[in-house]
Amino acid sequence: MTNNKTCKSADTVLENFICSLDVETSHHRVEKQKVKCGFGQLGVCCRLCSNGPCRITPNSPNGICGANADTIVARNLLRAVAAGSGCYIHVVETTARNVKSVGETGGEIKGINALNTLAEHLGITETDIYKKAVLVADEVLKDLYKPKFEKMEIVNKIGYEPRLKYWEKLNIMPGGAKSEVFDAIVKTSTNLNSDPVDMLLNCLKLGISTGVYGLTLTNLLNDIVLGEPAIRSAKVGFKVVDTDYINLMITGHQQSIISHLEEELIKHEVVQKAKEVGAKGFKLVGCTCVGQDLQLRGKHYDDVFSGHAGNNFTSEALIATGGIDAIVSEFNCTLPGIEPIADKFMVKMICLDDVAKKANADYFEYSFEDREEISNYIIDKALESYKSRRSQIEMNVPENHGFDDVITGVSENSLKAFLGGNWKALVDLIAAGKIKGVAGIVGCSNLTTKGHDIFTVELTKELIKRNIIVLSAGCSSGGLENVGLMSPSAAELAGDSLKEVCKALGIPPVLNFGPCLAIGRLEIVAKELAEYLKIDIPQLPLVLSAPQWLEEQALADGCFGLALGLPLHLGSSPFIGGSKVVTKVLTEDMENLTGGKLIVEDDILKAADALEEIVLKRRKSLGLS
Repeated sequence: MTNNKTCKSADTVLENFICSLDVETSHHRVEKQKVKCGFGQLGVCCRLCSNGPCRITPNSPNGICGANADTIVARNLLRAVAAGSGCYIHVVETTARNVKSVGETGGEIKGINALNTLAEHLGITETDIYKKAVLVADEVLKDLYKPKFEKMEIVNKIGYEPRLKYWEKLNIMPGGAKSEVFDAIVKTSTNLNSDPVDMLLNCLKLGISTGVYGLTLTNLLNDIVLGEPAIRSAKVGFKVVDTDYINLMITGHQQSIISHLEEELIKHEVVQKAKEVGAKGFKLVGCTCVGQDLQLRGKHYDDVFSGHAGNNFTSEALIATGGIDAIVSEFNCTLPGIEPIADKFMVKMICLDDVAKKANADYFEYSFEDREEISNYIIDKALESYKSRRSQIEMNVPENHGFDDVITGVSENSLKAFLGGNWKALVDLIAAGKIKGVAGIVGCSNLTTKGHDIFTVELTKELIKRNIIVLSAGCSSGGLENVGLMSPSAAELAGDSLKEVCKALGIPPVLNFGPCLAIGRLEIVAKELAEYLKIDIPQLPLVLSAPQWLEEQALADGCFGLALGLPLHLGSSPFIGGSKVVTKVLTEDMENLTGGKLIVEDDILKAADALEEIVLKRRKSLGLS
């Protein structure tokens, strides 16, 4: 019996498929969770001590301890940003350790140019590439492990000088990133900090360490061992699932953890094992950000990577196609909801990082030293799963889901190379008004801001119609590519001048930068454009939107955007509405502090109007018509 009461999705093929399923997914559960806690939405519920939970109301303006709405809202926000920052710092730490291990063991380095470039930025002159990789990784780890009272050094080496001056003036240059997360948690504990402005400045400090290290440096480190992105055409959606192969769904954010597995799966003896049980070989099916990261670098992994199936809220339906034989997870967004579906469809789950441990998953702690044993374990479990389940599970893969011609592999370097080796062509197009401005549509997908990917897709359509080119990174990319907005034919949806540009260049009006980590790549683009024009980042006709933000990590991302001086639109409030002070600082005063500001708008057309108005205002300030 099917359950056809689900939330709406911009991806109608996916929506119809989910309606046909006899399993419960997030798309079904959202209907049962429509009634929200009003105190939670405003951020005025405090449960830090046993006197609570305390809820702030007009009749009870203070908690039992005396904390008011401003303190409670700021404290809750800072605690969430600290948790989000911690997630990203975990990722960059893992990545740096893996780069160091590759250097120490003489492993394969696919991105020699990336290594040399980053080493130059860090002032490392070693000529041996393996020693150089170790030194680069050590520099990153040294910064991460500094105490709070010792400022990190790399931020000064790769940050943009005008921004650094603002950050120093505001006293928000971060100390050791792990220590900053620790101290932010301390600050938000019971009966400690009660200054909302101080806590908001602390959010910006965490945003800087999140952005420079967790985002930007993670990308650059991954480029060293995994290979740099290259622009190419790729297949996306459920059609990437080929049931003739043993399919491993990968979910998480840490591609360096599965890099050895990627190489092992295409070895002759491993392919032979697959053929012995009736399959043609092994394929990795991308889901969530690690899939998008692999898609970004797909040029290097054509033999094993079948394509990216979708974002976080497509993962349950992907398993229910029957075409997935094993799941390898190592971070979020690995939904708890996949567990009963994996059990029903007899899919083996293997977790490589205990931060993402699922109740029904085997856990094998990843270490570089044990990589061969871990890869062999995953291969054996996938073979067992394939043998035991394929005769008992009906395949139900919707072949009409997705597109064959998505343009991917876009990065700060591949885009610049495509444009002729510098940013002149893009700047000239903006100056001439062919492209009005640039919008970064980034971050997660959620099911409550108008439905699955609906706000993201419709806002993107509205912006490109107004001749604003869109760059996307995060689960937003997964939603946009699965509805065709990252295929060249999407040029027809753009305004006349942007359409002309796209057709001339053979590109879509929405460029796919890949995973949420690639928000750091968008920062590099912004920095290099500002350098090219000899202006500060807040002067660029560039806006940000995370229309369907979901997690605490997104709040840390957002704080980075605000610290960079960018206007940031959210389709739903980050639970701050209960504090006039916090709301005013973020939506009004921030513009005088960093140049950025928060825009909360749940109407798609009004959001597009607000973002376009900022673009036009900045064009005028630059003397552009």
